[in-house]
Amino acid sequence: MEYVYAALILNETDEEINEDNLTDVLDAAGVDVEESRVKALVAALEDVDIDEAVEEAAAVPAAAGAAGGSAAADEAEEESDVPDTTDEDEDDDEDEDDDAGGEGLGNLFG
Repeated sequence: MEYVYAALILNETDEEINEDNLTDVLDAAGVDVEESRVKALVAALEDVDIDEAVEEAAAVPAAAGAAGGSAAADEAEEESDVPDTTDEDEDDDEDEDDDAGGEGLGNLFG
């Protein structure tokens, strides 16, 4: 996450997001900089409007929460009439799969 935060700092201060500037910010924060991660982030952000992406990301949870909240309540209400036949071991396996979903992206950005 430090790499993404460094890019956000550069964006906020109207500095160019390039390898040198990103490395300087990370060095100043005391991060052990991995050149390959810096290059990957700079390449990934090349055509991204960060301000727009932040606005969209901030708007999504509110909209999803409002829509998803009533749907989840309706689903829970329907499921309460059905006896629970799931095995606890199956639930544990599903949780592990959910946790692994963003693993690759997390490894890229820290």
